[in-house]
Amino acid sequence: MSDEKSTVPAWEQRFRAARVSLPDWAEDAPERALYVSNSTGTYEVYAWDRGTGAHRRVTDRPNGTTDAELSPDGAWVWWFDDSDGDEFGVWRRQPFTGGPDEEAVPGLAASYSAGLALGRDGTVVVGRSTDEDGTTLHLRRPGAAGPVEIYRHEEYGGVGDLSYDSTLLAVDHTEHGDAMHSAIRIVRLADNTTVAELDEVTGRAEPRGVACLGFAPVDGDTRLLVAHQRRGRWEPMLWDVATGTETELALRDENGRELPGDVSAQWRPGARALLVEHEYEARSELFTFDLETGGLTRLETPRGTVGGATARPDGTVEFLWSSAAEPSAVRSTSGSVVLRAPGEVPPRSVPVEDVWVDGPGGRVHALVQRPAGEGPYPTVFEVHGGPTHHDSDSFAAGPAAWLDHGFAVVRVNYRGSTGYGQAWTDALRERVGLIELEDIGAVREWAVASGLADPARLVLSGGSWGGYLTLLGLGVQPEHWALGLAAVPVADYLTAYEDEMEALKSLDRTLFGGTPQEVPERWTASSPLTYVEQVRAPVYISAGVNDPRCPIRQIENYVQRLEQLGRPHEVYRYDAGHGSLVVEERIKQLRLEIDFARRHLVPGGPLV
Repeated sequence: MSDEKSTVPAWEQRFRAARVSLPDWAEDAPERALYVSNSTGTYEVYAWDRGTGAHRRVTDRPNGTTDAELSPDGAWVWWFDDSDGDEFGVWRRQPFTGGPDEEAVPGLAASYSAGLALGRDGTVVVGRSTDEDGTTLHLRRPGAAGPVEIYRHEEYGGVGDLSYDSTLLAVDHTEHGDAMHSAIRIVRLADNTTVAELDEVTGRAEPRGVACLGFAPVDGDTRLLVAHQRRGRWEPMLWDVATGTETELALRDENGRELPGDVSAQWRPGARALLVEHEYEARSELFTFDLETGGLTRLETPRGTVGGATARPDGTVEFLWSSAAEPSAVRSTSGSVVLRAPGEVPPRSVPVEDVWVDGPGGRVHALVQRPAGEGPYPTVFEVHGGPTHHDSDSFAAGPAAWLDHGFAVVRVNYRGSTGYGQAWTDALRERVGLIELEDIGAVREWAVASGLADPARLVLSGGSWGGYLTLLGLGVQPEHWALGLAAVPVADYLTAYEDEMEALKSLDRTLFGGTPQEVPERWTASSPLTYVEQVRAPVYISAGVNDPRCPIRQIENYVQRLEQLGRPHEVYRYDAGHGSLVVEERIKQLRLEIDFARRHLVPGGPLV
């Protein structure tokens, strides 16, 4: 085994090493849990009986499965069944102890998922999204013949949460037309009437979003935990939907200082305290907030990123943690490792350095990793997707692979990223893509001036929105980049809008301030296809042929123009959706990217 391992490059070992997600446990049967793992080479759903220690694979599909939920009694595993990664499908369920799958809610046609809520009494609410119907929510009560539609709107929305007694439903919606800032409606399921509404967008010059974090886990308790942006960042508050009482929470650390950055929370069992998750400058930490005393207590976690946390009935908190240098594991505040994937622990990687650069819209935060040796290095600017997401100090096999091959890696939390306040996230509207490239360009200038990056060997790379920014950057900033690597990108924005899933159409209308027909100049200015004639760097593109987010037709349009212009490029198409859940496929894709970069930038030829 050790000899075999020694012949496998470290970067491939990191991809092949098994991983596990944070386990999700059944509300009324906490010894029953679900998690996702790639231990067989494909990401699938696993059931874990914590009492006996038994683990069982629930799903087994060629292209993998990640969306699953346990019923509150722990009797059933619900999982979403789509076709080859197209995200269009139906919910199925399987007994926790094993057995045949069955259609979970017969009578509902395939759709994109808009959420799922499973009540303790057997109540089910299924959210669906289709191009024809927009968002619809469907209720099935115990013993009912079939589901009943209880909500419909052309704009995107979804299931928020069911109250603990299954009498109330929270609906996250964007009926006001602003897909970046949702509102919440509370519906009484007995008669489908509206009990309360929390909308901080309609009629406001400065829209603020609210989002459902969950009803209190106590019978008859009508308090809803809500995230809000009233002070320009995400913070939690309590909203009693029966009385209308709102209680904003003063979260201050042991020194009396208000927590900076974004703050989220979830109920601890019994609803007397909250588990608080604090994100700031690409790292995160955990606290307990006592609702009676107002005390905030820090929970010990290593410096890095908490990729999810859950409070157990025994008082402990379990969390998924990693850093750029250290692989992930599910840990507990009791000091133990709760769940680690089977097999070898993947090789460590290089810690990140924090860099702050003055950009046109304010200070830009970048995460930098340096390979062995002296610079300047060939450098990969690995651009995150989203765009409402951010890079963090967490373990990732992709950047580590580039470091192993002698490349420095720079990741930029450009305007549009989360974790730096609402104004930073909202700044990309209407100048879509161009705003982000200004920030990436500012960090690029720093990287060259500081001696980190070789200006002749700069690679712009990313997937999804990062792939979009890669293609846009190659055309808008052709003198800045020697190579481009774009995975599942938006390449022709107008055609992408025609073909993409309805939820993303709603987001795009918000970003651009209208449809392509209403504001064509904005869409044209932000489309990579507009600038394809200015592209000079070799381009590598990978695309999933079943991708509903960045559909294949618009990518083919861009590739066709590259061919007509005689620009050097390569395209890899694979039979999946917006990325792959198969480990060997991911390795193949990165190997092709590294090979492409080495052939165009570094002597030595392709990898073997």
